[in-house]
Amino acid sequence: MRTFIILGIFMVNIHSLPAQKLVPADFSFRTLIADSTDSLTSSNNMRSNVVTEIILQTDSTIWLGTGLGVSIISVIGDSFNIETIPDTIDLVEDTNPTILTTRLPKGGISAMDVSGQGNVVFVAVAGSENDIPVGKGLVITTNATDSDISWDYYDQPIDAAGKDTITWGGLRFKYGALPITVTQANVTYDVAIGERFVWIASWAGGLRRLGYNSEIPIWERVPLPLDNQFELTTCEDSSYVRVWYDDGSFIDVLKDYVLNPRDPIDGGNHNHKTFSVMVYGDTIWVGTANGINRGIINPDETTGFCIDWKHYSYPTDGLSGNFVVGLALQMYKGKRIIWAATVNADDPTEQRGVSYSANDGLSWNSTLLGERVYNITAHDSLVFAATASGLWKTEDGINWARYSRVKQDIHVQNTTIHNTDEVLANEVYSVAFDTSSFWIEVDGSRQDRNSIWIGTGDGVAHSYDLDGRNWKIFRAEYDKDEDYAYPNPFSPYTHNVIGGDGYVRFHTNEWSGTFVIDFDIYNFALEKVFAGSFDRRVASSGALKWNGRDTQGRLVNNGVYFVKLTYPENQTSKPSPHWVKLIVVK
Repeated sequence: MRTFIILGIFMVNIHSLPAQKLVPADFSFRTLIADSTDSLTSSNNMRSNVVTEIILQTDSTIWLGTGLGVSIISVIGDSFNIETIPDTIDLVEDTNPTILTTRLPKGGISAMDVSGQGNVVFVAVAGSENDIPVGKGLVITTNATDSDISWDYYDQPIDAAGKDTITWGGLRFKYGALPITVTQANVTYDVAIGERFVWIASWAGGLRRLGYNSEIPIWERVPLPLDNQFELTTCEDSSYVRVWYDDGSFIDVLKDYVLNPRDPIDGGNHNHKTFSVMVYGDTIWVGTANGINRGIINPDETTGFCIDWKHYSYPTDGLSGNFVVGLALQMYKGKRIIWAATVNADDPTEQRGVSYSANDGLSWNSTLLGERVYNITAHDSLVFAATASGLWKTEDGINWARYSRVKQDIHVQNTTIHNTDEVLANEVYSVAFDTSSFWIEVDGSRQDRNSIWIGTGDGVAHSYDLDGRNWKIFRAEYDKDEDYAYPNPFSPYTHNVIGGDGYVRFHTNEWSGTFVIDFDIYNFALEKVFAGSFDRRVASSGALKWNGRDTQGRLVNNGVYFVKLTYPENQTSKPSPHWVKLIVVK
């Protein structure tokens, strides 16, 4: 479960409210779905280089949530196979649980999770309409370990118009006259699979759960504390009040409670806008725009699996910021530590960073202050944070080390060639610790090591070395036999920006023995503006790229450019020119 690079969300009154004050505006869903590889059609490939979710299902299967769907990496011995699950816009929710689909909804992946046994996988899909994020549907499978996976499809959950009370586990609470009746700003940004329920955090759509093993699964809206509540008890009769109707009937509803995800200035609650969720055993944690909520789930079915909540927020409880976009659990030496990625919300004294608690929320400490953290994961003594400035690691929560930018330097055996590459991005959106056994050769011997995976805006990378000294990078490939530039059009201000420079990457039809690739760049008048060379015999070569600057170091003008890539077609041929057209738009 992770937090996503989201966004561009803004809160709307779901009956056409104007834009609200608090917005998770640090991300853009347009970045997620506007991918240069959107014309890819092959299923045996990644369809997007934007990777915001990494889910480890088994020792040999890695699920990737990308800007254009779900890709799966299968580990077979020392090799990796990548395929993408087909999608379609023609999915329709069906109440008949026997009707399944083999396709996913079309769109970017906003959330994913896998059960501990690996058989249950849940995927949430999102898109954008008029710059507003939109939930595009949810799928769940309970046979994810089978060779043929089938999915149950659900529309993005909404509420019935005009309904003033919500039934939840046989209990009721008032809605505050604001049912969420549309999918705009109702996007599932995180999901957690528990023993009985799937829990989703959907911003304006709130916290919901699905009893996925039920005969007829239904989505239930789950109440969270009001902004000013330190706790919310839903499992005691005294928490409810009886409301009588004129016909003599009655219902019991939560006392002094309304669910309203509007902003406080409009009578609502930031704590009803949910963004992250984590569950284990009988405990659930939910991150919102007003802090963190810890819930204890009553295991008694007669109570409707009600929940008693504790609510922690800034500044009372020591969180660094109130907008909680990611959660993680660390188990170390028998101690349970809760980690939260935070962003500043309303209060100007809040800070971005990470908060953690070693006593189930009674007290919190803050660290990595100032960093924009997207995702956190932990294993034993190690904690990893995926941030806007790169990947960080700590063993004590106080002292952090940032990894160097991702570079690939794989020596091709029995040659002088290095399979070199690099990630042209500082941001790391997701990270996963892999406990699978990967055998690698070190100093002439085979060693069994754990590893890490990271997702970026420029592909997914895997390191057998926990220090990240060498990576293997996986990317979408439009056509392995063609020469092309991407992104195209290219902006040196916005694409692959590193150290103030943006880069365009060139893909070539190179055979395994190609040493040197020369490239010359001409403007529309066929005047040479730049000349360079890429040498695969040099370990530090990185990627075949250009920063949009001429030989004098000045950014070139907007326009059409012609790139001549010179290299041999095969082992026996001489170097020959291969032309690529590139559009530069600053």
